Amino acid sequence: MTLAQAMPAGAAQEPPGRAVAQGGFTLLELLVVIAIIALATAGVGLALRDSGAAALQREGERLAALLEAARAQSRASGAAVRWRADAQGFQFEGLVGSQLPRHWLDSATSVRGPATLWLGPEPLIGAQQVLIVSQAHPERAVRVATDGLRPFSAQALP
Repeated sequence: MTLAQAMPAGAAQEPPGRAVAQGGFTLLELLVVIAIIALATAGVGLALRDSGAAALQREGERLAALLEAARAQSRASGAAVRWRADAQGFQFEGLVGSQLPRHWLDSATSVRGPATLWLGPEPLIGAQQVLIVSQAHPERAVRVATDGLRPFSAQALP
């Protein structure tokens, strides 16, 4: 049997010194894929970054929730409750045996201006507010306020 007989019937014979074309990716295709991966990685990195403004807003929302919890406990027990900020964090005066937290989540958080709020026991309290700031970002502030009827809420100041 000769070599020509051993080859299948539709196979073309190539001259011995010629290279056979192989399938694969071009350099341009690989560069496009790498660029897409780089853009996606940068987008994820920016989306996951926690800014100081977000942390301060989270502190404000937490404080608003704590103030409302203390306000509800004050109404339920009939005890006068006062919130006061101090050097270590803050405290709720008038709540006996309360398990409410007494510190900020971030130790750089502090209060600017008056640091005392009256929380009850009356169902209607006067309009009150407190400004919280971060020592890491002193240009940012969050106001936690109530008009006396509605619950406390946190609002970022420009």
